[in-house]
Amino acid sequence: MFGLRALQETQEHTHSFYAASVNTTTAYPSLTGDQRADVVVVGGGFSGVNTALELAERGFDVALVEANRIGWGATGRNGGQVIGGIGHTPERFKKAIGEAGIRDIYQMGIEARDVIRERVERYNIQCDLKWGYCDVALKPRHMKQFAEWQAFEKEIGNPHPYTLLDREEIKTYVNSDRYLGGLHNTANGHLHPLNLCIGEAQALSALGGAIYEQSRVIAIEPGALPVVRTEAGSITAKTIVLAGNAYMGGLVPKLSKRVLPSASSVIATAPLTRELAQRILPGDVAVCDPRTALDYFRLSADQRLLFGGLSNYTGMEPKNLKGVMHKKMTQVFPELENTAIDYAWSGWIGIGINRMPQLGQLSDNIHYIQAYSGHGVAPTHMMARVTAEKIAGESIRFEAMANIPHMAFPGGPLLGRAILAVGMTYYKALDLL
Repeated sequence: MFGLRALQETQEHTHSFYAASVNTTTAYPSLTGDQRADVVVVGGGFSGVNTALELAERGFDVALVEANRIGWGATGRNGGQVIGGIGHTPERFKKAIGEAGIRDIYQMGIEARDVIRERVERYNIQCDLKWGYCDVALKPRHMKQFAEWQAFEKEIGNPHPYTLLDREEIKTYVNSDRYLGGLHNTANGHLHPLNLCIGEAQALSALGGAIYEQSRVIAIEPGALPVVRTEAGSITAKTIVLAGNAYMGGLVPKLSKRVLPSASSVIATAPLTRELAQRILPGDVAVCDPRTALDYFRLSADQRLLFGGLSNYTGMEPKNLKGVMHKKMTQVFPELENTAIDYAWSGWIGIGINRMPQLGQLSDNIHYIQAYSGHGVAPTHMMARVTAEKIAGESIRFEAMANIPHMAFPGGPLLGRAILAVGMTYYKALDLL
């Protein structure tokens, strides 16, 4: 359809740079027989692994069930950019969460990056974590927005400096003629997301958490002691956490109606010479532009350019993925015209109508986390912490998120995709102004 194809999936990792460069592969057993735990978490991405890890650190007996491999979904396919903030403009929900809830969400947005920093340091996770980030301006109005953003970060108490850069100054970080300036900070950064998630899973296992891979959940059975059931086994628990996000399918219709799987794609070049890598990204920062269908890019530890974007609401990818992404990359860095593309892959991100992460409860003992709308590496860690706090009896921050109202997509996935496509077309038109 229109030069697109469905994503080709197996139970193993997609053919990505991350999967090809993991520190270690995972081979946790499949779930068999009838097991018991205090808490069972469904989903082996950042949300699920970190919820389980937070609970194991608090002394809970935790089991985690993953349909494929740890980090198989969006966690192991994203751009590897660690960006703070939780969703977009929580002021929209003042009636539901109050001023205190708004303040809590902004503070959680600051803390989210610190959770990753703490994880990496505490468990000595080798994931190429590096701090430094630039938003880049394509239009004069973007510079005005960045100035307002800089002032706002100071207003909410962000301890990290945000620095406005003009056309020449931005080139000390991102050496492209495409940009009019930018906003630099050291609060955000970049890393190898699959190595981070696998390292966090290893930490969970070391604390006694049970991990089951290649164990697709086929039923959730509510009750005083709810049950997670797979084809070959089950786990009975006091509490369940559903953290499959865009990859949950129709397991829980109430949740699937609120999240739409949207595709985003990334390419990785062959390793660049040190001179070329330093010439195009002298600041070795993660980079995003402010458009609706944005470009995002960074260098890997072995000097590849990882270039992503192409978000679309069909859930599919271009048939000529490498060619389409190569064209976008050379619009930013023409000097990479003859650089080989070694990897190209896509994955689903979970989009919600209001662009806020969805936390809540289906019942007193069944929790859920989903819908980061393409902004999840740091927020997943924060939402996992908040969910673990709730299960452990600390509910204030959880309530701030859970009280935000979330609509189902009207008309189901097909109409939902059409509605979002119209919305994206509108905002793309605004991007051209």
